[in-house]
Amino acid sequence: MQTRPLKNAQPDPQAAIESALRTVATEQAGIEALAAALQDGLAAPFAEAVGIVSSITGRVIVTGVGKSGHIGSKVAATLASTGTPAFFVHPVEANHGDLGMIAADDAIIALSWSGETPELKGIIAYSRRFSIPLVAITAGKSSALARAADVVLLLPRAAEACPHGLAPTTSTLLQLVTGDALAIALLEARGFTPEHFRTFHPGGQLGANLTRVSEIMRTGDQIPLARLSTRMPEAVMTLAQKKVGCVFVIDGDGRLAGIITDGDLARNMHRNLAETTVDEVMTRAPKTIEPQMFAGAAIALLNKHNISALVVMEGGMPVGVVHFHDLLRIGAA
Repeated sequence: MQTRPLKNAQPDPQAAIESALRTVATEQAGIEALAAALQDGLAAPFAEAVGIVSSITGRVIVTGVGKSGHIGSKVAATLASTGTPAFFVHPVEANHGDLGMIAADDAIIALSWSGETPELKGIIAYSRRFSIPLVAITAGKSSALARAADVVLLLPRAAEACPHGLAPTTSTLLQLVTGDALAIALLEARGFTPEHFRTFHPGGQLGANLTRVSEIMRTGDQIPLARLSTRMPEAVMTLAQKKVGCVFVIDGDGRLAGIITDGDLARNMHRNLAETTVDEVMTRAPKTIEPQMFAGAAIALLNKHNISALVVMEGGMPVGVVHFHDLLRIGAA
C-alpha cells in the first residue's frame, strides 16, 4: 500500500504552541521520574558506574545505534571535554574492525532504550570476552544488554512526547541527562577545574571567557595614572592620551585612591575644572579585580555596574587596566 504524502497545510500558531507545551510537559514528567529513580533504585548502580569509570586507566567507549547513537556521540564529547577521555564507536563499524579501537583497560557505556538492539551484540560479546567493564543505559530491565552488563542504569519507562509513541523524544532526553549526570559526577570526582576546562576548550567564546585578566590587561605606560592633588587639566590630558575612558588616582605610595571616568567629568561640567584637582572629582571606591580573574567574570562585572573599565589590583597597587574593548577583542561576551 502506497503511503500518501504529508499535506503541506498552513500550521495553526495556537495549535503549535499547545503542541510544544505538551511536549515540554511530557518530557518534564520523564525528568521527574528519572530524579525519583536516582533517589531510589538507580542510586547504587549510578554510584557504581562512576566508580568503575573513575578506576580505569584507559578510555570510555560510548556506543549506540540510531537516536541512541546520536545521544552517545554527545555523551562521549561531554565526557572528553570534562576530563574523562572518551570517544564514540558505532557498533556496526565495530563489527567490521573498529573493535580493535577498544582496549582491555577501557570501559564501555552502551545506550539502548529497549536493550535489544541487535547491532550491539558484537561489542557486547567483545566486552565479555576480554572482561572490559560494560555499563548499560537502558529501560529494558531484562533485556540482552541488561543481562550482559556489569552495571545497569535502568531508566524509567516514561511516555514519549510523540503522540503516536514512536519517535524517540523523552527516551533520548533521559539518556542524555543520565550521560550528563555521569560526566558531571566524574568531573567533580576528578577535581576538574576551569583551568582544565580551558585546556580542552581553547577556542571560541568558552576559551575566551576562561582567559585570565593578566593575559589581556594593559600594563606599564598604558595604565592611566594621576597622583592626588593633580590639577584636572593634566588628568584630562592623561585620559585623552591613554584612551581607556578613565584615570586612576594614586597616593604618594602608589596605592589606589580613586578613579576619574568620563562620567565623572560629565557630572562636574558645571564646575570650573581648570581650578580643581583630581581629589575633588574622583570616585573614591572604584570597581577592582585581581589578575587571576577570568575574562568572563570581568565582563559580567562591567555589565552589572554599567562601566567600561576595571582597575586590576595586586598587593593594594594598580598593576593593570582592562577595558571592555579588550574583552571583546578576544571574543569574551
